[in-house]
Amino acid sequence: MRQEWEPEDLIEVWTLLEEDQERLRNKSGANRLGFALFLKFFEVEARFPENAGEIPALAVAYVAQQVKVPAEEWAAYDWAGRAIKRHRVEIRGAFGFRECTEEDQAQLAEWLAVELCGVELSRERLAEAVVARCRKDRLEPPAPGQIARLVGKAVNPFEERFCATTVGRLSAATRSRLDDLIAEDADVSEDSTGGGGTFFTELKADPGALGLDSLLAEVNKLQRVRALELPPELFGDVSEKLVAAWRARASKEYPSDLRAAAGPVRYTLLAMLCHVRETEITDSLVELFIQLVQKINTRAEKKVEGEFNKAMKRVRGKEGILLRLAEAAVAEPGGTVRKVIYPVAGESTLKALAAEAAANEARYRARVRTVLRSSYSNHWRRMLSPLLNALEMKCNNTAYRPVMDAIDLLKRYLDQPIAKEGAFFDEAEKIPLAGWCARSGARRWWMSAAGSSASRTSCACSSRCGTRCGGGRSGCRARTGGRTRKTICHRTSRTTAMSTTTRSASRRTRRSSSGPFRSGCAMP
Repeated sequence: MRQEWEPEDLIEVWTLLEEDQERLRNKSGANRLGFALFLKFFEVEARFPENAGEIPALAVAYVAQQVKVPAEEWAAYDWAGRAIKRHRVEIRGAFGFRECTEEDQAQLAEWLAVELCGVELSRERLAEAVVARCRKDRLEPPAPGQIARLVGKAVNPFEERFCATTVGRLSAATRSRLDDLIAEDADVSEDSTGGGGTFFTELKADPGALGLDSLLAEVNKLQRVRALELPPELFGDVSEKLVAAWRARASKEYPSDLRAAAGPVRYTLLAMLCHVRETEITDSLVELFIQLVQKINTRAEKKVEGEFNKAMKRVRGKEGILLRLAEAAVAEPGGTVRKVIYPVAGESTLKALAAEAAANEARYRARVRTVLRSSYSNHWRRMLSPLLNALEMKCNNTAYRPVMDAIDLLKRYLDQPIAKEGAFFDEAEKIPLAGWCARSGARRWWMSAAGSSASRTSCACSSRCGTRCGGGRSGCRARTGGRTRKTICHRTSRTTAMSTTTRSASRRTRRSSSGPFRSGCAMP
């Protein structure tokens, strides 16, 4: 109970009512004051004080004034005699309470284990819940020490029940794989802290420095965790607090400690750690992928900027130079460049002018895309297959449906080396580029995902498609069956057949092929 009281609160809470005064008629001295203080204390706290110091001094003085007993008599109240027992019985009866028996305590412990231990981990709050439940059931709560023991009796059976339920959801093969996680450390010499360099140690570690190796290592880690074959809904009915508590407990354990633990506890800790780490590794894998994409793009831009800065030299007074060049050319239209132009502006000046004029934004972006494709095809493409196998991508936004279709297409052909000459998508496949990618980033994404070979399937976005791609250019894929070649424009998803009896017929088809594709091409 709080010790500081404002006068208004003191009067409201500690004032003796008429029925309270009736119960004091046959009492006098210290017993009268003690009974009055016990009565008002129980009314507020639904329990009796443990000692005299629990009742505020202001309340003692105020109640003593009401019962017309000196406040000093409170120190003479007998806390161990028969009078205090009679007072407790009388006060319980006045409020309709009864003592808490051992049977009541057992029921409270069972109630805690079933209802609260799974959602509340603080023992102090569980103790408060016991007091509140006793007040609701009109029971005098046990002493604080007894409540602490009661909470312990509830927590231990709950953990045993929780571990047994978890183990019951694990197959024998999964339990064996979980044992292998820490059994690997058995032959490794552990240092003073009990650590070991095994997969169990790697499982608890965060990703390394940003790079392809870190991403592949996280993919491998995720695959090994999934190989344990934990049930998807293993902890579906467990509160987030409990999951976080057991995950934190498992991350602090060493393999030697887990091997020494009881089977149900060991399996529950390992399963909880692996279950949570699977989600965390998936999140870190996505974050790594996003950061790598940004890193690839940043590196490409820096490289191109360096090339442009090295190749381009700002030419001072270029307007005057161009004027003198025009005057010289007009004065001697039949002269050679070396005799007419070079005396006005040297070869190095003309090269600098050309480089400065060519260094525009469109050329810069095109060069960045070229460097991106080259970097991805030669190095970063190794992450595509492991990443798509490890992650299941979903999106409810219809605007990105072509991207999701492209991912599905790539996943279906992961086992087939697309970059290998002669490897084709199935003729029935619909390449998700037609009429959509030209004005968006899909073309860049697709070419980045599919690598250098994607230029043949996605280049329907290029200027060759439509009026000049024809079937023999880079924007189309040709298949030959019998004596008829089928030409598929992956921009328009349209097919035409052309004769292949003679080379001249094939050439004529190429020259006249603009007709079938012009109407459906989505060129901007």
